[in-house]
Amino acid sequence: MSTSQQVNTNQITGRFHGDLPERTFQFAVRIVELFDQIPNCTKGWVLGKQLLRSGTSVGANIREADHALTDAEFAQRCSIARKETSESDYWLSLCVEAGLLSHDAVAPLQQECAELVRILSTIIRRCQTGPSSPKRHAADASRLQVHVGEGEAVT
Repeated sequence: MSTSQQVNTNQITGRFHGDLPERTFQFAVRIVELFDQIPNCTKGWVLGKQLLRSGTSVGANIREADHALTDAEFAQRCSIARKETSESDYWLSLCVEAGLLSHDAVAPLQQECAELVRILSTIIRRCQTGPSSPKRHAADASRLQVHVGEGEAVT
């Protein structure tokens, strides 16, 4: 895709500060392009359709997360995106094992899957231990509490 054809996902103004929305959009584009390489047969159609659905769902869920109204909704959408990324990796592996795609064609997308899963896992973990999380408040309180004497504590 040429630079002039690229969709400007920077117009999205939401919760993400990095390139994750653009990266997941480009992941979907690459999945769509790879789908065209799958042979037109029954198993190709079935596995390809599953890959197409999961691979394009990643970016769609990131877009929804970017516009989430609550932290819980944001975390849920990121969690769904992580699951869809993992599922995409599964379908890519199955397409190779079934002889529908070459390992060389799939390897870069599997690498991207692994990286996206790590990024999304970090985001989800930070949401769960974020500033409004009870776990985070307990951890912060224990770090901030300074014992000055017997039975006394200053926070």
